[in-house]
Amino acid sequence: MKNSFGNTLILTLFGESHGPAVGAVLDGLAPGIPVDESFLASQLKLRRPYGTIGSPRRETDHFSIVSGVFRGKTTGTPLCILIPNEDVRSDDYESVKELPRPGHADYTGRCKYHGFEDHRGGGHFSGRLTAPLVAAGAIAIAALRDKGIRIGTHVLRCGGVPDRFFHDLPTDISNLNKAVFPVLDAAAAEAMRQRIERAAAADDSVGGVLETAVIGMPAGVGEPWFDSVEGLLSHALFSIPAIKGVQFGDGFDMADEPGSRFNDEFAVENGRVITKTNHNGGINGGITNGMTLQFRCMVKPTPSIRHPQQTVDLSTMKNSTLQTDGRHDPAIIHRARVVVDSVTALVLYDLLAGRFGTDYLGCCQ
Repeated sequence: MKNSFGNTLILTLFGESHGPAVGAVLDGLAPGIPVDESFLASQLKLRRPYGTIGSPRRETDHFSIVSGVFRGKTTGTPLCILIPNEDVRSDDYESVKELPRPGHADYTGRCKYHGFEDHRGGGHFSGRLTAPLVAAGAIAIAALRDKGIRIGTHVLRCGGVPDRFFHDLPTDISNLNKAVFPVLDAAAAEAMRQRIERAAAADDSVGGVLETAVIGMPAGVGEPWFDSVEGLLSHALFSIPAIKGVQFGDGFDMADEPGSRFNDEFAVENGRVITKTNHNGGINGGITNGMTLQFRCMVKPTPSIRHPQQTVDLSTMKNSTLQTDGRHDPAIIHRARVVVDSVTALVLYDLLAGRFGTDYLGCCQ
């Protein structure tokens, strides 16, 4: 039953979609990190659905920090965040509790927990648990920002509609972190919204690709084998519901190219070592090389759709048909952006604390 992640900084998630609350515990935070609750609230707002492209379930995400913070700064002891569930309609799931939803963890959860799991709204498997993940990640994002490390993610592609690539990274990242719909091209944003709305009108959903860039990471962070930067990030990113693929740098896009094109040649610029290209996404041998850390995540189409789908009735072990009538998103990719940022920040915090010491990101440096 593994609900914790990390080595120096350990994150534990708890709660269920329709239970009293969801929450997170962060153990291993340095003392003295400023905790701006207004920033946590703004990050949670980026995760919430809105308008015609979001789920009608509208949680306020009012949170409380019940331990680990005193006078606005971390104490260094376990920090616990609680977020109540207030807008629940559990009856939506009673009539279909024996009909596992295609693309969801209903069947695999039954196999693992033998029917004792909370099935309402996906229970512990629900994307609802990304709320405390984002709240916890906001603390790590702020700590990294104080070290000059900044993270930005945009919707590179949604339902076949492309956004432009990163150009001016500091400016692009700054703009993305303020954007509710995280794209770099305003025309692409409108086209993506229209594509999502068409999917919703057809009782269907769409997915796409997120692209993340991290600037300011020092060289020499990470391990060469089992705790490589790619390995730890992938481990955490694949824990986000709907992430089905991760690519670092140009990855699969250059799988057919020779080494003479894929290798990133070194040079000296303004007294520091750089690479002329960044096909490897800022990582060599599992260790950061000081260039932009860059990767992409594939976000699958939301599995809950009103379109009739084939399933089985677990109570009778016969084939059946399911039409989901709950409250769901026709796309979650734009909401997943801040979750990816949060997970990235938590992993990088953990790596930096392991490399430079637990106080590196706190009051004593």
